[in-house]
Amino acid sequence: MLTYEQARNKVIEEVRKIKGPRATAVVSIWDALGLALAQEVKTDREYPPFNRSTRDGYAVRAKEAVPGAQLKCAGEIKAGDTVQEALAAGTCLQIMTGAAVPAGADAVVMIEHTSREGDIVRFDRAAQPGQNIVPRGSEAASAQTVLTPGLRLGYAELAVAAQVGAVQLQCAQRPRVAILSTGDEVVLTDEMPGPFQIRNSNSVSLAAQVRIAGGEPVVLGNAADRIEDLGEKVERGLKEDALVLSGGVSMGKYDLVESALKAMGAEFFFDAVAIRPGKPAVFGMCQGKPVFGLPGNPVSTMVTFELFVTPAIDLLSGAEARALPLLEARLAEAMKEKSGLTHFLPAHVEWRERVPEVKALKWQGSGDIAALAKANCFLLVPADREKMEIGDRYLEPRQVDRRSVAANELME
Repeated sequence: MLTYEQARNKVIEEVRKIKGPRATAVVSIWDALGLALAQEVKTDREYPPFNRSTRDGYAVRAKEAVPGAQLKCAGEIKAGDTVQEALAAGTCLQIMTGAAVPAGADAVVMIEHTSREGDIVRFDRAAQPGQNIVPRGSEAASAQTVLTPGLRLGYAELAVAAQVGAVQLQCAQRPRVAILSTGDEVVLTDEMPGPFQIRNSNSVSLAAQVRIAGGEPVVLGNAADRIEDLGEKVERGLKEDALVLSGGVSMGKYDLVESALKAMGAEFFFDAVAIRPGKPAVFGMCQGKPVFGLPGNPVSTMVTFELFVTPAIDLLSGAEARALPLLEARLAEAMKEKSGLTHFLPAHVEWRERVPEVKALKWQGSGDIAALAKANCFLLVPADREKMEIGDRYLEPRQVDRRSVAANELME
C-alpha cells in the first residue's frame, strides 16, 4: 500500500508519459482565466517605458533638495502627460504617482516631506538620487519573454498579457474529464430518494472540483451495480481525456469498478493508499487514458480527488502539476488518532497572534459532508503520530477550496 506522496508521484509519472501535443486554441484574454498558456508572450517595448514616479510629490535634482532648501515650483505633471522639457536648475515640478519624471530630475520627494507657500516649496529632508523613481526598462526590456508555455493564467499573468498588448492567447484546451458515479443506492439530485437511497452529491462535487482544477466536466450520471451497465458507461467515459469514477472500489460483492476496467485492458498502478479517508483509491491507465476509482463516501471522494486527480488535470491541461499547498500550524486542541494511516481531517485554521492555529472539527466519518462544508482546510496527521498535544506544530492543514477556478489558494 502506497503512501499518499508515493501515490501522487505515481499519478504524475504516468500521466506525464501520455504522448502527443495538447489541443490548443486562440482564446480572448477575457476568456483565458485558468487556462495553460501554449505560447511565449514577449514585451512590445520597455517597461516602464519612461522613468516613472512612485509617489505624489516633487521632481527635483537630489543635490538641490537638501533640508531647508527652497525651490520654485515651475508646474505640474500628472499621469499620462507628455513630458518634453527638462527640469530647469533651481526649480522643481509637482508630480503625481505614475507620471513620467522629466529629464534633469533624479529624485521625487514625497509631498509629506515638504511645505509650500505659493510657488515656493520648502524641503524638510535630504533627497537621494533615484528615490521614488522606477527607471525606464527596469521591469522588463523590449522583446523580453514575460510569460512562458505551460504557465497557468491567473489574474496577474493576464494583467501582464494585457499590459504588453497580447489580447489573443494560444492556450491549451481544458481537458475533458468524464465523471461517473456508481451504486444502486444513488438517485439523481432532483429525485426523491427512497428510505435507503441517497442523492448523487458526488457528481456535483466532482464536477466542481474538475472546474477548479482547470478541466471541463462531462457528467455521465450513475451506473447501476451491474457489470454490463457499468461497462457501457465506462466505455463512454474513455472517449474523454480522463475518467473519474466514485464508488465501487472497495472489497464488497458489488464493487465492480476494477473488474470492469480490467475487462477493457486497464493497467493499475495502485488500488489502495495509506490514508484516511480514501484508503481504497484506484489509479490506472486504460486505452491510453488515466482512470481513477475513488471511494464513494463523499469526503473520501473529495480528498482523493485533490490528492490524485488534480495533478493529472494539471498535466492534461499542458501545465506542470501544482504542489500541495501545505502550511504548518499550531494545534489548538489535543487529539488522538489511530496510527498507521495518514489522516486528512476536516478542520478550521485561523490566525491568532500572527500564528496560524488549526482545530479539527467534530465529524461522523467520510460520509459527513456537512462537517466538511464548515471546514477551510484538511488537517494532515502523519501516519506515525497517535497523540498530539496543544501547541504541536508538525501538523499541516490542506486547503479546502470551494471557490471559483480563478481563486488564488489561501495557503500558497
